[in-house]
Amino acid sequence: MKLALPALFLAVTFATGTLLSAEPSHPAELPLWPNGAPGSEARRSEPEKLDGSNVSNVHNPTITPYLPAKDNTGLAVIIAPGGGHSKLCLGHEGYALAEWFQDHGIAAFVLKYRLARDKDSNGAYTIQDHAMADTRRALRTVRSRAQEWGIKADKIGIIGFSAGGELAAFSAMKSDAGDASSADPVEKVSSRPDFQALIYPGTSNLFTVEKGMPPLFIACGYGDRPDIAEGMASLYLKYKAADVKAELHIYSNAGHGFGYKPGTTTAAGAWPFRFREWLTDSGFLK
Repeated sequence: MKLALPALFLAVTFATGTLLSAEPSHPAELPLWPNGAPGSEARRSEPEKLDGSNVSNVHNPTITPYLPAKDNTGLAVIIAPGGGHSKLCLGHEGYALAEWFQDHGIAAFVLKYRLARDKDSNGAYTIQDHAMADTRRALRTVRSRAQEWGIKADKIGIIGFSAGGELAAFSAMKSDAGDASSADPVEKVSSRPDFQALIYPGTSNLFTVEKGMPPLFIACGYGDRPDIAEGMASLYLKYKAADVKAELHIYSNAGHGFGYKPGTTTAAGAWPFRFREWLTDSGFLK
């Protein structure tokens, strides 16, 4: 007897004990490396694992572009979702925010990076060697195609949530001007973000600050873990001491993971508007 597709799906679900769900709709993804990420070429075609808006088993890092259809400001933001380096929370820390930026004339690129703590990677990846390689490659990719996408090459920043906030912070701490002798046009350009936004990032004890680093916007919740809520206050003071412009928002009624959800009426839920104001005050937006 043949099963209809819904019944067949349920049969497979009960037989395997695994519930598969569709990733939210979004524009087409662009692989960061045409032939696969260095060290992951053999697994580049391996399917990702989806659980609602969360994705894991990432071996072919990508960016998903959200380009403004009108009122393009020339500004671009790479978005690094969180997920504890074991998954990517692409809903409230990725695609929803990218749509908000797009609607406000800012080009946004949602980053899928390799996950250092994903059990399916079997310890093959680390944050500094692989997730950071993907992050810097995303910055270079957007900058290398700035003219094509209507972006100003000196107005490309990065925003990261939780684990993604770590990557954003590290990208601002260590960057390079590119390799002019490289045969790869992407590798010729700088990986330095022009600005950074850290939204409740972890491991702030590993963050260092030097004069000349990109300006910083921070948002977190009073009810978050002490290493985040108190760590962001300490990080702000480090930026102040280094004479690097920074702005800090600690929302009294928020905890960890508030992200961005359309229609939210809380103060923490409106942080993208404060971020846009900061971009204007900082000279990135008119």
